[in-house]
Amino acid sequence: MDFWICATCAVEHSEKVDVCAICADERQWVPASGQQWTTLAELAGSGCRTRVVELEPGLFGITSDPNVGIGQQSKLLCTPAGNLLWDPIGYLDDPAVRQVRALGEVVAIVASHPHMFGVQVEWSRALGGAAVLVAEPDLGWVARPDPVIRPWSGTVEILPGVTLTQVGGHFPGSGVIHWAGGADGKGALLSSDTIFANPDRASVSFMRSFPNRIPLSAAVVERVAQDVGRFAFDRLYGNFADTIDSQARQVMLRSAGRHVGWVRGDFDHLS
Repeated sequence: MDFWICATCAVEHSEKVDVCAICADERQWVPASGQQWTTLAELAGSGCRTRVVELEPGLFGITSDPNVGIGQQSKLLCTPAGNLLWDPIGYLDDPAVRQVRALGEVVAIVASHPHMFGVQVEWSRALGGAAVLVAEPDLGWVARPDPVIRPWSGTVEILPGVTLTQVGGHFPGSGVIHWAGGADGKGALLSSDTIFANPDRASVSFMRSFPNRIPLSAAVVERVAQDVGRFAFDRLYGNFADTIDSQARQVMLRSAGRHVGWVRGDFDHLS
């Protein structure tokens, strides 16, 4: 076995370390029982399987059953010019690889931030060496270095109508994908948990840490909302099965204003 998978976050590592740095950070957590490791073979032997489902024309969700690590839903965005794998999960198997390959060539693999790295290098190897793009500020979190990893920053048009932009917030390099052709041409945002779609399906959240309940500052949320607000989008996809189905840009801007008001104390008289 030439790499290991952290059982808590499902990020690949070239070697076992005392503790996964991503989990030891204040945004994540290490189990009370201590650091635990697994492998693809062990996960396959325990009955883990992948599932690929269509979310809308041109967009597919990829999950594992049972969930591995954080348990995100990867997004496979398909275009006539090539495909993008977003937030790769921490597991893969032959059926998933065949299904993904059948949908066209994957030209890039991108995680929105380090929690979503999954087994990104392994996905690349299975898909013919697709480039793995990692935001420059977050390169230090890569625990399995490989020549397929390429740094990026700012705003990059990965494919025609598919724009990757670095907005920061959750991590300095946190990024989102704007897909101009999504939502029947009204635009869709793949926001992961840089902008988290809430269970009420009518608001979003902005957090430094979700499990440890650390909010982002008012200044950072204002900056993120302004940056993302330059795009037109009607639908928003989070990093699980969470979505804002319509009017997502307005929902994002309204939620940003609510967040800023609460953390600044503007609404204390209502508490």
